[in-house]
Amino acid sequence: MTTAPTPTASTAPAEPAEPAAPRTPAAYRVTPARVLRSEWHKLWTLRTTWITLLTASALVVAVGITMGSTYDGDDSDVDTVVFVLFGTQLSQICLAVLGILVTAGEYATGLVRASLTAVPRRVPVLWSKAAVFGAVAFAFTFVTNVVTFLVAQFWLDGTDKELALTDSGVLGALAGSAAGITLMSLIALGLGALLRSVPGAIGAFVACVLVLPEVLTTLPFDAVETALRYFPAQAASSLGSIARVDDTVAPGVGLLTLAVWAAAVLAAAAALLKRRDV
Repeated sequence: MTTAPTPTASTAPAEPAEPAAPRTPAAYRVTPARVLRSEWHKLWTLRTTWITLLTASALVVAVGITMGSTYDGDDSDVDTVVFVLFGTQLSQICLAVLGILVTAGEYATGLVRASLTAVPRRVPVLWSKAAVFGAVAFAFTFVTNVVTFLVAQFWLDGTDKELALTDSGVLGALAGSAAGITLMSLIALGLGALLRSVPGAIGAFVACVLVLPEVLTTLPFDAVETALRYFPAQAASSLGSIARVDDTVAPGVGLLTLAVWAAAVLAAAAALLKRRDV
C-alpha cells in the first residue's frame, strides 16, 4: 500500500494574497485646499504668467528710474510716490490682461472643461482663481513698488522729493497702489469669466473701466462728477499717494469701492458660471 506524499514547501498551496485596502472616499474628495493648489499649479506653470509679471515689473522700474534720473524740480507739486510710480499705469494693463487670461484663456484652449469636470460645483474654481491670482498680483506689485521707490531715491536724494520707507505714509501709499492695481485686475478677471473671450474682455475692460469715465467727465453735471469718483479707475487713484488726491474719495472709501466693484463682477460671473453650459 502506497502512502500519500508528504507536502513540501514546493507543493504546499500558496496562501491567498490579502486584497488591497480600498481607497477611502476622502482620497477623491474635492476640497478648497485642493482646488487652490490646482489653480496655483496652473498659474505658475504657464510661461505667460512669468512673462507678463516680469514685463509689468520691468515697466514700473524703468519708468521709475527715468522719472528719478531726469527730475529737475518741474514736478515738485506731484506726490513723490505718484511721481516714481507713473509706470504702474502700464503695469495695470499687463496685469489686467493676465487676469483675463486666467479665466477667459481656459475657454479659448478648452482647459475649462477639465477644470469643471474635476470640480462639478464650478464656483470654487472661480473663487480659487481669484484668490490665487489676487495674492500673486498684490505680492508682486507691492515688491515692485518698494524696489522702484528705493531705486528712484538714488537720484532723488537731496531733492524736495527725498523720502525714506520709514517716513509717514510711504509704505501705506506703496501698499495702496498695489491694492488698487490688484483689485482692478480682479475686475478684469471677472470680466474674462463673464464674457469667456480674451479679446472681448480686454475690449470691455479698456472701454468701460478706463475710457468711459474719461468720456463722462465732459458732461457738465455735478451728479456725474460725484458719481465718477466711485468708478474703479478713479477710486484706485486715491490709494497710491501720501497726500489726499484732489477730486477723489478718501483712501479707505476708495479701497472699499474697488472691493465692492470686484466682488460684484465676480459674483455675476459666478452666477452665470452655474447656469450656462461650458
